[in-house]
Amino acid sequence: MEEILRVENLCKNYPSFSLKNVTFSINAGEIMGFIGRNGAGKTTTLKSIMNLLHYDSGTIVAFGNDMKIYELENKQRIGFALSELNYYPNRTVKEMVSVTKKFYKDFDQAKFDKLAKLFNLDMKKKLEALSSGMKVKFSLAIALSHSAELLILDEPTSGLDPISRDEILDIFRSIVKDGERAILFSTHITSDLDKCATNITYIQNGEVKFFGTKNDFVKSYLFVPKQNVPSEALSHFIASKEYDDGVEGLIKAEDKKYMDTYQIETKEPDLEQIMVYLERSAKENESFTL
Repeated sequence: MEEILRVENLCKNYPSFSLKNVTFSINAGEIMGFIGRNGAGKTTTLKSIMNLLHYDSGTIVAFGNDMKIYELENKQRIGFALSELNYYPNRTVKEMVSVTKKFYKDFDQAKFDKLAKLFNLDMKKKLEALSSGMKVKFSLAIALSHSAELLILDEPTSGLDPISRDEILDIFRSIVKDGERAILFSTHITSDLDKCATNITYIQNGEVKFFGTKNDFVKSYLFVPKQNVPSEALSHFIASKEYDDGVEGLIKAEDKKYMDTYQIETKEPDLEQIMVYLERSAKENESFTL
C-alpha cells in the first residue's frame, strides 16, 4: 500500500512537556486512531504535522513530499479539523463556507451541501450559536468537501450524540473503502476506534508506546475480569484495581500461562480497558490523599 504520511523522530520541547521522537506512518486505506490521555501530546503532534507550530526536530512527509517544503501543495490534499472551532463567531455557516472554499481549488459545494443536510447544519446560524456537536460537524463537512486524500481530525466525534457519531464512523469507513485515502484521528472515545480503526498509535507522556495494527495492539494484552486473585499472581499484572469482592486488571498476553496456573479467568480486552490500565500502570508510583 502507498504511504500517505510519515512522521519520524518528531520532537517538541515545552517547559513542562516534550514530544520525544514521535514516529509513525499511515498508508492508503487505513484509519489510524491516535490515542492517549489528555495532555499526552496528540494535539501537539497533529498541529506539528500541519505546520501550525514550530517543532524542534524531526521529519514529516506527506504524499512523498516534505511538509515544510511542500506545505501549500500538501495541504490542498489534506482535510484538517481541530477539536475547537476558531472561526469568526459572528459569521453564519453559509458565510464561512463561502470564505473557506476559496482556499481549496477542488472544493465541492454540492458535496458540502449534501453533508450539511446529513448533519442537519443550519446554514443561517452564526457559529457562536452552534452547539459543540454542530461545530464539530461543520469542521468535518469542510474537511470532507475538497477531495482530501488524507483526513487529520482532532477529536472529531467529541460532543456528538451516539447517532451522529455512528453516521460519521460510517462516512469514515466509506472514505477509505477504495484504498486510496486515509484517516488519522485522535479521540478519547475508544469505542469509536473499536468500530472503525485499522491501526493504532498510542502516545503516553509525549512518547509513542505502540504503533501498529489495532488487532496486534489488542492481542498483546488480556483483561482479567473482577474475581478473587491470589496475591502471588498480582506480580504478573501490568496494573490492577481492587474491589471489595475481587480484583480486575490487565496482563500481557504472554503471561496467560501464569493466570492458568491459578485458574484465573481472562478475556480479550477492549481498547478502553487497555488504555485505562496502561495509564494506571504509568501512575502506579504516584499517590494522593483526599
